[in-house]
Amino acid sequence: MTLYRDCILHLLGRLWRDTVAMTTLDHKTEPGRQNGSIVWKNLSKYVSIFLVLALSGIILLLRNIHTLEKLNCQTVSTLYQVQSSIHSAFTPDGSSLLYHNHSYCVHLGQEPLPKEAQEERYLLESIAWPEAPPRDTPLRQTSDPAHSQFTILSAGGGREWRVGDQLEALVHMHDFQGHPKRHGGDFLLARLHSPELGAGVAGQVFDHRNGLYSAMFPLLWEGSARVEVTLVHPSEAVAVLRRLREERPDRVFFKSLFRSGFLSETTMCNLCLPANQQPLCNYTDAHTGEPWYCYKPKMLGCDTRINHAKGGYQKHLLTNKEALLFQSGVNIKVPIRASGSDRVVVQPEEKDKPDVDSSSGRVVPSGFYFQGSWQALGGVAVRQFNDSSAITQCLKGKVVSMYGDSTARQWFEYLNAFVPELKEFSLRSPKNVGPFMAVDSTHNILLRYRCHGPPIRFSTVVASEMRYVANELDGLAGGPDTVVVISIWAHFSTFPVEVYIRRLRHIRRAVVRLLDRAPGTLVVMRSANLQALDSEVSLYNSDWFSAQLDSVLRAMFRGLDVLLVDAWEMTLAHHLPHALHPPPVIVKNMMDTILSYICPVRSKRASGDWWRRRVRG
Repeated sequence: MTLYRDCILHLLGRLWRDTVAMTTLDHKTEPGRQNGSIVWKNLSKYVSIFLVLALSGIILLLRNIHTLEKLNCQTVSTLYQVQSSIHSAFTPDGSSLLYHNHSYCVHLGQEPLPKEAQEERYLLESIAWPEAPPRDTPLRQTSDPAHSQFTILSAGGGREWRVGDQLEALVHMHDFQGHPKRHGGDFLLARLHSPELGAGVAGQVFDHRNGLYSAMFPLLWEGSARVEVTLVHPSEAVAVLRRLREERPDRVFFKSLFRSGFLSETTMCNLCLPANQQPLCNYTDAHTGEPWYCYKPKMLGCDTRINHAKGGYQKHLLTNKEALLFQSGVNIKVPIRASGSDRVVVQPEEKDKPDVDSSSGRVVPSGFYFQGSWQALGGVAVRQFNDSSAITQCLKGKVVSMYGDSTARQWFEYLNAFVPELKEFSLRSPKNVGPFMAVDSTHNILLRYRCHGPPIRFSTVVASEMRYVANELDGLAGGPDTVVVISIWAHFSTFPVEVYIRRLRHIRRAVVRLLDRAPGTLVVMRSANLQALDSEVSLYNSDWFSAQLDSVLRAMFRGLDVLLVDAWEMTLAHHLPHALHPPPVIVKNMMDTILSYICPVRSKRASGDWWRRRVRG
């Protein structure tokens, strides 16, 4: 009862102060009157009204206190918002748009060690994109997939294509007027596939920076193979995406609900909020130094934060001319036609052919599809776990902890649905958010999923459940029966790359600590994957953003005792349309890969061995 009384008295006090302020304002706008008499005359008029309202409010409060306790906690907050709007009508508005500054986001958090700073510079140089043409380039002079084409180069010497050869397709980019492009920077994807055989492999595209591109493919199966080249974004659009990433990290914004008793407020949150706008609540993680801020509520303390949620997407990010660079069916993920045939027929591997040194420029993918199943070209052979009993035997006695975004949650959901012995233990977590846990007590299996810390664009996450992956890893004992799976990429696409590097740096440190104290722990990283794009999604989740982050992740974990599920190649090589959450058939192949890591089978001839022997090194 005391809390309700104090709150009402606080609001009445605010009303009283505003009344005095408005009276003074009236006095200032009417010079020539006698100051004292006018002020007290106005005050006497307002005081009587104020006293009547105050007494009525207190009587009503005392008579209906039990009813008030049942009111929604938003009620008084709404009253305060109304009062605030009245107040703002008579005071200058000090709010303004967020200050967009690349360096402001980048230099938050802990200072990297000298060696880490050097690594960061190397990583940024490794993903540097070719310089873009001038920003005012008209649409007619930008890359047009309809006028562009590719040509399959011959095998040389009039000979036939054979398994083990490398095929090259030369891509010629033209603008909307049909003129050849003279600079690089277009974002292209390429794959070689055979629908009849259920086969496919990702190609690697090399930019010659003069309007020409080479798409390279290893020939891995006998029979027909078709080349497919796609323009994801023209170079002029990539320049816009790069500018948005550096200058508009707020284009996805977040919010948090603050609550104490029946008072509640919602404020904007983000990784970087300018302190000169209004007071901030600092939620920087004490262990990792990962920064996170919310604007401080007007009536509540920073320790009253209840949850975290995605606020929405900023609109009107592009000029009219820039918007023309992001048109579905025109210059977003549009196939490029072939000049001549787009198919080749591959003959069996030539006998007694000498091995090829890997330093000779050969493209070596992580794997390929054949008859719909993923065949790894490195590491262990990928088994097919087609029945739940095989999965149960593989996971027997294991603790599997999955951390990351919704693409990691997909794996938890797959296992939980496919293996009947796994029973989900209700943690009363929000749907699609978590944390989640499933248990098979008979076979001593524990399966867990937890989302990574902010930034994360989930609907609503309880504040106490916002935990950073590095901190979670430090809490694991580890060991031969522990499996750790990490997928973290999709929610970092709107921030400068340095933000992602910093997050991976903390995770990598924690992984190293985990492997040092428990060398038998199995750690699996998941790469980014391709997704469906349109004119709006491209500005927040473009495959170009994902490709840059994916390159950083691979480089930062190279050389560690960590395994990779190559979701990028597994979605690029497959014939199904791209999606943020890959379809079940691809998820199954990913899970087969993980389970094969957990339960490897040593055979005389593992999948992909013949190709590894053909390409030494």
